[in-house]
Amino acid sequence: MKNLFTSESVSEGHPDKIADQISDSILDAMLEQDPESRVAVETMVTTGLAVISGEVTTDAYVDVQEIAREVIRNIGYTKNSYRFDSESCGVLTTIHQQSPDIAQGVDEGDDKKMGAGDQGMMFGYAINETDTYMPMSLEYSHNLLQELAHIRKNTSKLPYLAPDSKSQVTVEYDDEGNLERIHTIVISTQHDADVEQKQIKKDLKKELLPNVIADGLIDEDTIFHVNPTGKFVIGGPHGDTGLTGRKIIVDTYGGRGSHGGGAFSGKDPSKVDRSAAYAARHIAKNVVAAELADECSVQLAYAIGIPQPVSINVDTQGTGQVTDAKLANAIQETVDLTPEGIIERFDLKRPIYTETAAYGHFGRGQFPWEKLDYTDTLQNAL
Repeated sequence: MKNLFTSESVSEGHPDKIADQISDSILDAMLEQDPESRVAVETMVTTGLAVISGEVTTDAYVDVQEIAREVIRNIGYTKNSYRFDSESCGVLTTIHQQSPDIAQGVDEGDDKKMGAGDQGMMFGYAINETDTYMPMSLEYSHNLLQELAHIRKNTSKLPYLAPDSKSQVTVEYDDEGNLERIHTIVISTQHDADVEQKQIKKDLKKELLPNVIADGLIDEDTIFHVNPTGKFVIGGPHGDTGLTGRKIIVDTYGGRGSHGGGAFSGKDPSKVDRSAAYAARHIAKNVVAAELADECSVQLAYAIGIPQPVSINVDTQGTGQVTDAKLANAIQETVDLTPEGIIERFDLKRPIYTETAAYGHFGRGQFPWEKLDYTDTLQNAL
């Protein structure tokens, strides 16, 4: 009996990811000048146009138009033929002051400590099937597109590639849940009009797959789809409108675990949608790395203006060395999960967010919430 699971990713040139990167680049620029900036910026991109809106409280002055153009330029939208390029697209800005009602709850919450910037629930997840403690289906989906972007930007091997692309990886498990092989790979990549699909598929098999997929996971029965519609010439914002926060499953765990519904990009760390999701991932990863469980999901929930989470839930899917309740109690006793505590632990008032806005916020070692620095703490608490 076989069991299949699929995750997808999208490239930095996907319209939604362009929007995420613009929003996070504006956030970074403000934090660089004023670490106390409160930012909630949303972006929409479409044919020849980027529209940026949101609520901000900051002492920083940033050139929003130039930031947006620089992001678009770095992604690779530099040709007029894309109908969306860094030099000619319009950039409209409608950013205004943050609501004083929200600011009051965050600045002077319960006990005069920083309160949560909103209510809601956030999830973190980890599993021991990869070295990064991420689901293999999502890890390979991200890695395929990162390598494709590297080939496009830094080599001349596939000169017909354009910035917009998507991937999808299906992994196969046996009836005991052991990962066996990759069942299906789907790559959709924007390309110049004068190249045949047969050539693209041949090139990707030669130049892309061997650089990403581990030996033994692909076999002669692995299904490989490239541009299943037959062509992908019209892409980017000209092919589809992009919005900040519309790829939350790509950003997190590829459909494994759960998701509270809040997006990350464009939000400063006082917003627990972002900072508490990072904290939940940090806890889940350290639980699995400490060999307290093979798989772990952590839910945190907050009320606006209140520093402490209103609930902590742990679910190890029956793989825990102790009960889920004992794990939750150990976390509550040993980890500061107030917004202020999370921000201090990960040093979140600095410009680190643009890099998170493509290829996932988790499973990448450069981010502080990926550190394995609480394994001993959790083991000792139990």
